[in-house]
Amino acid sequence: QVQLVESGGGSVQSGGSLRLSCAASGYSTINYYMGWFRQAPGKEREGVAAIDSDADRIYGTFVKGRFTISRDNTKNTLYLQMNSLKPEDTAMYFCAAGRALLLHQGYWDYWGQGTQVTVSS
Repeated sequence: QVQLVESGGGSVQSGGSLRLSCAASGYSTINYYMGWFRQAPGKEREGVAAIDSDADRIYGTFVKGRFTISRDNTKNTLYLQMNSLKPEDTAMYFCAAGRALLLHQGYWDYWGQGTQVTVSS
């Protein structure tokens, strides 16, 4: 049973930072592409960042150098360091494991329950 559990969300002021973590169990993360998605109320889920086993990364266009995705395969854990947060980054953030280094939901097979990030102005 593949399980992904996110943590690290919370409330911060604009310009602040948060580090999200995603603990994976039931499989080895090295076998999967790993990614972060987010969904704000009333909006569609969108891709934030993804990383493959060679640490190649892609980011959503809105990231603009503010976020960094990383993974520790020895700990089966995925991270998302978010800096210079803006109110528009407020959303539920989801960890996912998938089959390609693409930010299209169709390539992602396993999902966590999400962790809430709220950024106030």
